[in-house]
Amino acid sequence: MNNQDLLRQAFARSLNVPLETITDNLAYNTIREWDSVAHMVLVVEIESTFNIMFDTDDIIDMSSFAKAVEIVAKYGVAC
Repeated sequence: MNNQDLLRQAFARSLNVPLETITDNLAYNTIREWDSVAHMVLVVEIESTFNIMFDTDDIIDMSSFAKAVEIVAKYGVAC
């Protein structure tokens, strides 16, 4: 399993949606499950999955799955 698969699974678990829902086009508030509270759960799940700690700007900037891929790359996680 590659890192992008792990990231997709983290999104699916955090947002409590089917894995098929997690596409590159998925963006914050495009599905009702991804609201501000779920966003913080998602952040914790990603940090735990990859053993990283986001800075505040990255948490705020994480507005889509595609953006999450870019952000985790900053922490040495290639997706």
